[in-house]
Amino acid sequence: MDSWLYRLLPFLRWFPMSRVGLRADLVAGITVALVLVPQGMAYAQLAGLPVVYGLYASFVPVIIASLWGSSSQLHTGPVAMLSLMSAAALIPFATPGSATFIELSVMLALMVGVLRLALGALSLGAVVNLLSSPVIIGFTNAAALIIGLSQLSKILGVPFPRTESYLADLWRVIEQIPEVHVMTLLFAVGAWLLIAGLRRYRPTLPGVLVAVVIATLLSALIGFEQKLSVDPAQIEDDRVVATLDALANGQERMARITTELADIAHRADVLERESGLSAIASAAQVRSHAPALVYEKAAKRREVTRLTVEMHDWSLRRAPLTDGSSVFYAEDALPDGFEGDGGRWRFAGLTDGQVTLSAGGDVVGVIPRGLPSLRVPAVEWDLVWALLPAALVMALIGFMEATSISKAIATRTGERVDTNKELIGQGLANIAGSFFSSYTVSGSFSRSAVAARTGAKTGLFAIVSALAVVLVLLFFTSYLYHLPQAVLAVIVMMAVFSLIRVKPLIQAWRVDRLGALIGILTFAATLAMAPAIADGILLGIVLTVLHFLIRTMKPRAEIVARKPDGTLGGIRANKLRPMSERFVPVRFDGSLTFINVAYFEDILLEAHADFPKAKKILVVGSGINEIDASGEEKIREVAVRLNKAGVTLVFSGLKHQVRRALEASGLVEELGRTSFFPDKETALRSLLRAADEHREPDDSRTAMPG
Repeated sequence: MDSWLYRLLPFLRWFPMSRVGLRADLVAGITVALVLVPQGMAYAQLAGLPVVYGLYASFVPVIIASLWGSSSQLHTGPVAMLSLMSAAALIPFATPGSATFIELSVMLALMVGVLRLALGALSLGAVVNLLSSPVIIGFTNAAALIIGLSQLSKILGVPFPRTESYLADLWRVIEQIPEVHVMTLLFAVGAWLLIAGLRRYRPTLPGVLVAVVIATLLSALIGFEQKLSVDPAQIEDDRVVATLDALANGQERMARITTELADIAHRADVLERESGLSAIASAAQVRSHAPALVYEKAAKRREVTRLTVEMHDWSLRRAPLTDGSSVFYAEDALPDGFEGDGGRWRFAGLTDGQVTLSAGGDVVGVIPRGLPSLRVPAVEWDLVWALLPAALVMALIGFMEATSISKAIATRTGERVDTNKELIGQGLANIAGSFFSSYTVSGSFSRSAVAARTGAKTGLFAIVSALAVVLVLLFFTSYLYHLPQAVLAVIVMMAVFSLIRVKPLIQAWRVDRLGALIGILTFAATLAMAPAIADGILLGIVLTVLHFLIRTMKPRAEIVARKPDGTLGGIRANKLRPMSERFVPVRFDGSLTFINVAYFEDILLEAHADFPKAKKILVVGSGINEIDASGEEKIREVAVRLNKAGVTLVFSGLKHQVRRALEASGLVEELGRTSFFPDKETALRSLLRAADEHREPDDSRTAMPG
């Protein structure tokens, strides 16, 4: 009964709590919260969401994961990689930051949670083994680069429009370096120096929080944010107005296309649910309109990107009018006698026909006060299948992160980590979080490391950190208004660049060059396919499975002979002389199943062709761990074929389960029990003696007893 109760309510293992442990969890929780709040806001923007959704994701999911997870020091919440993957998966279906995008982000969290919960409930945690170490390293390195460099635009203070090609977008940012906003760059550099300096010289201080507080105060004092919302009619330059009109038309058309595509998917789905060939044909006809719209949307996105960058390149000067309003002129076409206010204004956005101009830098802005309300997440069934591949990859990647973090901490604490319980805990966290406006979450390496370093004893520390977020949402959101976006970008960069590791790939190259090459290809593919980075790791998984299949289809098999030290080695690899012309020993190191029986046959026939005088072919079978019906049938066929050529097939060292399967099939009796030796040395002595005497060996004394 107690065992069942502990499985149902795993947090009961925390009790009874000691005063020392309670104090340690309280200190660890407060310390982690100092990192969680700025990280949550930064990662929400990485996910294409308003910063408050990072705080929502740092509340309910944190509590649920700590209660039902298996690791006492694992901290769950927003993480960089899944934030980027969430944004990349949803960008084709909605505009980042829009109400639709937010709903889809919450729905994706629900999907990821259901997948993780199902994997955990079915005890399928081992499915993560599909991700080989080189693939994980290659993907992580590429994702870290993508995430980090995606923040470059915020550090420079230039736009980073999102299109279907991340590398092209990054190049557009680099081209805008001459247009850098100096004050934004200074905030970023200052934050980096402060965080790095405190991390090195005062590691006990929360460097991230210190940087956030100081940067927010400075931003408010100097008036870092300077924004105006103006009507296009206030801009006295036909070139700028024409570009604005084109941009507005492009944005409007993209929004209409998105709506049309959703309508097509819905109508086709309704038709497909009806029975009959006519309904299926009608659905196909409806869907036939989608490819043209998808192509047009991609073209419009490129056009909007070009126009956005072009608008940002314009520098405007403001001239106040006598009635209190203002007009703006392009700096390269100021009228004679122009008297402005001295500021230079640049394009910052276009919404509902109003142009946002900025003379300063970007700040977090208004953060809604209060806790997220309980609401059943909206499920767009038309998009579930489209998002399922990304959701599955996110479920696996997030689970891999959580378990690797848990196991790394467990090596120091001695705590046993149950991967299936962790899957259940992470799944429940995402499901419960989706009912409180949370996007996809997972285990965080940095926050878990802080918890372990500060002496967290139980998952109570995570609940304390979540309660601290509640206090921020209730009382302190207004104080974060002036936090520069560049500082959040630095927090993301410093977090993800620490994940880049090259040494494991070098080590993998020394051990398994093909496996390492797959890791390198995963790295390159993830970069090339960005922002759809899930496709990169899917390619890595496919290549890993193919690599495994090829190795299984062609296991190590070679003709062997004695090396100078007396052991057996391949005659070709070691340039050895054959042991005898009258028999051929062949080592086969692989299970004999349907996938490699053809290769097994080829090896034996090749041995017969190379040694035509041999009367026996010995299969050194100690490496054969299992055999199936195809393997048993192939042995029979090859034995008959060789027997017609005057050659006998014999075996040595077969494992008990393989020998038992051959006996059950009757093959042992057909080939003769004297064809099966207990080990290779017994077989070789017998065959060598027979070769020396030019007669058949006395198998009755050396063969395995019947």
